[in-house]
Amino acid sequence: MAERKPEDETDAERRRRRAQFLRERTEAIELRDRVKPRRARAARMRQQMRMRTFRW
Repeated sequence: MAERKPEDETDAERRRRRAQFLRERTEAIELRDRVKPRRARAARMRQQMRMRTFRW
């Protein structure tokens, strides 16, 4: 087993940082969608097309 160095972060710290990042990312995407609804609609359409053509 590898020894933990003091500068290494714990799993809990990493998860907390990741959760914060995902919250901020979601907020930024929602803000962009409100500011540019046409672009958001186009992005939704592209995502739907990707999902329709995706094969398992």
